[in-house]
Amino acid sequence: MVEVHIVGTAHVLRESVDRVCKVIEDVKPDAVAVELCPKRLHALMAKEPSISLSDVIKSGNVSLAILQIILSFLQRKIGEKTGVRPGEEMLAAIRKAKEIGADVILIDRDIGITFNRLWYNISIIEKLKLFWQIFRSLFSKEDEVENILSNVDKLVEEFRKIGPKASKILIDERDSYMAYNILKASEKYEKIVVVVGAGHRKGIERYLKNPKEIPQIEKLLETKKGRFSLSKAFNIFISSLILISFAYILTKFGSGLALNAFIYWFLINGVLSALGATLALAHPLSIISAFLCAWLTSLNPLIAAGWIAGYVEMKVRKPSIDDLIEMSKAESIRDLFKNRAFRVLLVTALTNVGSIVGTVYGAYIILQMTGIDIKNILIP
Repeated sequence: MVEVHIVGTAHVLRESVDRVCKVIEDVKPDAVAVELCPKRLHALMAKEPSISLSDVIKSGNVSLAILQIILSFLQRKIGEKTGVRPGEEMLAAIRKAKEIGADVILIDRDIGITFNRLWYNISIIEKLKLFWQIFRSLFSKEDEVENILSNVDKLVEEFRKIGPKASKILIDERDSYMAYNILKASEKYEKIVVVVGAGHRKGIERYLKNPKEIPQIEKLLETKKGRFSLSKAFNIFISSLILISFAYILTKFGSGLALNAFIYWFLINGVLSALGATLALAHPLSIISAFLCAWLTSLNPLIAAGWIAGYVEMKVRKPSIDDLIEMSKAESIRDLFKNRAFRVLLVTALTNVGSIVGTVYGAYIILQMTGIDIKNILIP
């Protein structure tokens, strides 16, 4: 009979570190399973980050990268209040496992897959809710951190209300994935201590009791990369609509009005994209590049104004390895926003936001110039 002892922890409490070590010492397991994947373990142990800004910009996952950075920042700030580095209990479990000669098993899903599924499977509304909660957390005072463990069920339920799909991906899917790996490990080991965040304990226990409820693992590892999506479909639709509108204006009203339409398109896209870059406190050259390229990138669904502005920002600011390291160790929001590496990501993201607004508003103006009454179409 396999013994599985699940220890639910809070990632930033000293109590969790001590409890994990005590359970491992008492049980003396053959294996210790921890809520980590190889990437997260490397991030906890490495002195230098493996992030590449150019790769992030090229991938188009800038907003996702910013989300990860801010979440990490928030967790670390809470940890500073308790004197425990986030993930310290996982490292303590690994150290204690090595002390007693137990094997270490990394049971969590790859963090890149988790965030990819999060970003591409939740709605825009849920993304906005998620960012709003994060924004509130940045400026809220943390109190009664010591009660995290006792309130974890309530916190999980609140999170489910805020983002049902997000909670499914971040909690439920990972519960089933970790339970699957624990069941696999139980074929080899007789005693296993499992160290996971307290919010995962009940879900994992439920799946261990009912393994038939675990979804197909292949489905839990599916990611979206370069696939056709609604956002791409919308970009293609807008691009096609604008090009058709320009052609219609040129053939029906002549080159004069067509030139005016192009000027409106150029200025609306350029000004709003440049405004986004300016709000990110971009370098003047990045702002100029956002202004000059936005009209064209808005017509090309394969490239974004933010990518160009971010690339220029990266070349001008030249963030170093030290900037990447400091970004992951920022002590305050001010430090984070002063960081050259974070600034590159922020310039890319906010320029893209400005470009999206400019594209939608510019499309509205161009369609008005064709003589089509958009208001009557939108509001019958």
